[in-house]
Amino acid sequence: MPQITLTVNGTPQKLDVPANALLVDVLRDTLALTGTHIGCDTSQCGACTVHIDGRSAKSCTVLAVQADGAQITTIEGLQSGATLHPMQEAFRNHHGLQCGFCTPGMIMAAVALVADKPDIDEAGVRHGLEGNLCRCTGYQNIVAAVLDGARAMQTSKAGG
Repeated sequence: MPQITLTVNGTPQKLDVPANALLVDVLRDTLALTGTHIGCDTSQCGACTVHIDGRSAKSCTVLAVQADGAQITTIEGLQSGATLHPMQEAFRNHHGLQCGFCTPGMIMAAVALVADKPDIDEAGVRHGLEGNLCRCTGYQNIVAAVLDGARAMQTSKAGG
């Protein structure tokens, strides 16, 4: 069984994993980080989105051994103590969810999207989140949350 090292949400991990283990399964089953959801197993829905070395990735399509040496951030790693990340706060304030199943992946994708395009507009948000599906909402509140989160991330970056 291969041994890998990862830094997950700032914590170094040394793990023995089967060669065919998916990153999403290692995060959920081995590390008990269940905020990363498994929705479709085909990379169509985006519920499993995490950040690998700062880039958005669907963890159901990444073998854990491919992430050896990587920095992984899950939804659990976004907030700082009791303080929510600005995008998490924006989703809460704009009720950018209904059942909440897609929300962790949607937030992770949104954070990466805004980091790449801080001055994003509504059309850019809709295009940028095409790979993340929500089966409950009409996306209007999600888009509003991402735009507000983008502003808050810029303010946070400017102030700190």
